[in-house]
Amino acid sequence: MTTDRNPTSLPVAALPLPQRRHLLAALITTPALPALAQFRVEVVGVGMTQRPIAIAPFRAEAQSPQKISAIVQADLERSGQFAAVDAAGQALDESSRPDIALWKQKGAESLATGSITRLADGRFDIRFRLWDVVKGQDLGGQSFVVTQGDLRLVAHRIADFIYEKLTGERGVFSTRITYVTKGGSRYSLWVADADGENAQSALSSPEPIISPAWSPNGGQLAYVSFESRKPVVYVHDVASGRRRLIANFRGSNSAPAWAPDGRTLAVTLSRDGGSQLYTIDANGGEPRRLMQSTAIDTEPVFAGDGRTIFFVSDRGGAPQIYKVSASGGSAERVTFSGSYNISPTVSPDGKWLAYISRVGGAFKLHVMDLSTGTVNAITDTTADESPSFAPNSRLIVYATQQQGRESLMTTTLDGRIKARLAGQGGDIREPDWGPFQKQ
Repeated sequence: MTTDRNPTSLPVAALPLPQRRHLLAALITTPALPALAQFRVEVVGVGMTQRPIAIAPFRAEAQSPQKISAIVQADLERSGQFAAVDAAGQALDESSRPDIALWKQKGAESLATGSITRLADGRFDIRFRLWDVVKGQDLGGQSFVVTQGDLRLVAHRIADFIYEKLTGERGVFSTRITYVTKGGSRYSLWVADADGENAQSALSSPEPIISPAWSPNGGQLAYVSFESRKPVVYVHDVASGRRRLIANFRGSNSAPAWAPDGRTLAVTLSRDGGSQLYTIDANGGEPRRLMQSTAIDTEPVFAGDGRTIFFVSDRGGAPQIYKVSASGGSAERVTFSGSYNISPTVSPDGKWLAYISRVGGAFKLHVMDLSTGTVNAITDTTADESPSFAPNSRLIVYATQQQGRESLMTTTLDGRIKARLAGQGGDIREPDWGPFQKQ
């Protein structure tokens, strides 16, 4: 963690990828990439228990700019909870009574049907219905009238409806992620759908942007900008594009993390010497130091109940993950396996801790069951970084390297189902998964 004490002591490009995440003043050096990369989703692996579901092609979707049924199917497969049953060639819509025996024969336990109609004013009328094939029951449906720009959002909401009906838990397909890219000499902060598509630029700068973090209501992003030639923390309003300065104290200002109530941020500051943890009002003001320590403390993240902050410290001689009360006090060590553990993130339900561990020179995503302390490595890649939980605690998004290029992945907590969201033209990094959208 010497880069935190003296960021100019080592060439940044020589540092391992996770070490460059947001340990205070680690500058980003990445290959250039086009400003907007298109994504494709590849789902690999087989889960322990997957529900077989058929998503019939929606009536008239061949004339639609977006293939709703394909987006819904990709969402459900990526969750790790569903396996697709071939529904090609079936002419069905939301008003059809399906041949239950036929779908049972195909092995489907559930079936979704629907239609897309273009209205005279150019908008689209999308309707769908979900069937329990095993019981032969109509599980309900939804209808939407939207502009072309909202067709993908509708598909994600349909997937959310199906996921919740069949699992009893909220789906996360209509949520958003944020991530950072570098294009030419400019850095960009993007907001995209949870599958990586429909990316919109929230901010562009000639200086590095790192450590984006969603606010609990999904309306704001905290991040670190180097436009002042040092790390400074801002909060950016996603809808308006306005931003406000949160922390620009002497030395480094970095690693912002929101409290669950959205009123406070935890940050890492070196204003008093060394890298220490502070909390600060979400509108700025005077920070409050959490602990007195001679160690490097950084990468804070709040637990879902807001009472505990997990963080990285070298107080034991090497980077490990600790926790401390959000009101301050004594730190308690959390990770004991491995000699180098960084980038903690806690699941919203408080059950899981994901982090990056260096194993034989490789940086791998690990997941700890916080109730038992059991730890599992869940990837076979070697340069994982920046894990972030989905708001339903069922998936993790992270950045990694494949074939020498950086890309985003999602994984189930057991590592059995992974989906790659790969930019065709370049590299992406530092993802953060946003909260549930308001209903």
